[in-house]
Amino acid sequence: MSKYQKIMLAVDLTEESLKVAERATQLVNAFDAELHVVHVIEPLSLAYGGDVPMDLSTVQEQIQDQAAAHLQEFSATLNVPETHQHLIFGRPESEIQRTAEEAGADIIVVGSHGRHGLALLLGSTANGVLHGASCDVLAVRVGHDDSEST
Repeated sequence: MSKYQKIMLAVDLTEESLKVAERATQLVNAFDAELHVVHVIEPLSLAYGGDVPMDLSTVQEQIQDQAAAHLQEFSATLNVPETHQHLIFGRPESEIQRTAEEAGADIIVVGSHGRHGLALLLGSTANGVLHGASCDVLAVRVGHDDSEST
């Protein structure tokens, strides 16, 4: 197995990101690798199909400011320097891949919701990253725990 030197951790900055970060940290420690963290903000115009009858720039700015603060806070807990923190606008699947390539990442670590059915094996973002990435992808299962009863 080749040695991972640069690890790209893709996070949505929810509680589940901590579990994904834990796995990325294990890789960082095992390979003495460099850790990068990426968070992608999907523009509201993309999320709502562009047919929004109002100016969303103020809301988008607030989302960006909040995401930047959360990313800094999250990255600080992992000792990731600001130069290795990537806050990007666009479609998560393609932007995670592009950012990983630009950083020269050997592996992308991303959270995946283990849903039922083959089509939902990976969440749409994890699935998109997996199919388009030019490097290894580790999908960490999130969104379920032993205390959950349905």
